[in-house]
Amino acid sequence: MTSLLKNLVEMFIESLLSEKGYSIHTCRAYSNDLEEFLAFTAKNLEIASPKAGEINGLVIRGYLGYLHKKKNKKSSIARKLSTIRSLFKYLVKHGAVKENPAETILTPKQDKTVPVYLSVDDMFRLLDSIKTKTLAGQRNRAIFETFYSTGIRISEMAGLNVKDVDFSGNTVRVIGKGNKERIVPAGSKSIDSIKVYRERLQKEKKIKSDGQSPLFLNKNGGRLSARSISRILDRIVKDSGLAIPVTPHALRHSFATHLLDAGADLRSVQELLGHKSLSTTQKYTHISIDRLMETYDKSHPRRG
Repeated sequence: MTSLLKNLVEMFIESLLSEKGYSIHTCRAYSNDLEEFLAFTAKNLEIASPKAGEINGLVIRGYLGYLHKKKNKKSSIARKLSTIRSLFKYLVKHGAVKENPAETILTPKQDKTVPVYLSVDDMFRLLDSIKTKTLAGQRNRAIFETFYSTGIRISEMAGLNVKDVDFSGNTVRVIGKGNKERIVPAGSKSIDSIKVYRERLQKEKKIKSDGQSPLFLNKNGGRLSARSISRILDRIVKDSGLAIPVTPHALRHSFATHLLDAGADLRSVQELLGHKSLSTTQKYTHISIDRLMETYDKSHPRRG
C-alpha cells in the first residue's frame, strides 16, 4: 500500500469515527477488511504499491471471486464489498478518484435465515431460573429482564449509565449504532429489578448513585463489558437446563417475535429495535407467518 493510499484509508476510517459516530470495534472491522482487500489487490495487479485509480471493477470482482473460493459466507462477502464501496465513495467525494468502481457491482444475494428465538415459556423459564440471593444474581436478573423487556443490543446494554434509566417513566435511553439516541419503553419487572439492584449495590458496596456511572458493574466496580454479559448468559442458560443455544441476540429476536405475535405493527417494532431499514425488521415476520400457517393447518375446517 502506498503511503498516499494508506493515508487515504486512515482518513476514511477516522471519518467513520468522527463524522459517522461508528464504534471503535466497527472501525477496526472496516480497517481489517480494507487491509485484506488491498493485500489482494497488490498481488493481483503485481504492483507492490497500487494507486487508488488503478483499482477497477474487474479487480474488485476478482476479489469477490477469491472470497467465494475461500468459502466466505455470502453475508461476509457482502460486508466486505460494502466496505470497499464506502471507501471509494469517500475517495470520490474528496477528489482522490473520479468514479467509484464498486458502485455498479451487485451485492451477493443473501440466504434467508430465520432468527433464533425462544418461546415465551422458555423465555420465562430462563428469567425465573436466575437466583437473586446474591448481589451478582440480582444484577444478572436486572440485565436479562431488561434485555427481554427492551430488545436492545448487547453493546447498548453494556453502555447504559444510571442516568439513562427513567424509573418514573419506565423508559431507557439508548445510544445505538451511528451514535443515534432512542428512548425505549421498559416493563415494570425490568425497572423494578434495576431499582432493587442499584439500591442493594449502594447498601452493600457503599457506592453512591452517580448518574454518570455505569448502570451494571463488575466485581471490581467497573463497567460490565459485553463479553462478560455473554459469559454470564452462557452460565445462566446451562443452569436453566435449556437444551438450545441462547445468545444475547437471541433474546433480542425473542423480544421482536413475541411483540409481532401479540399483534404489534412492524413499524413500531422497527423503532423499538433501532433498525434503520424496515427490511431489517421484516425478517421477524417469517417466524410469525410460519406459526400462523401452522395454526391455520391445524384449525381451519377447509384447510384442504
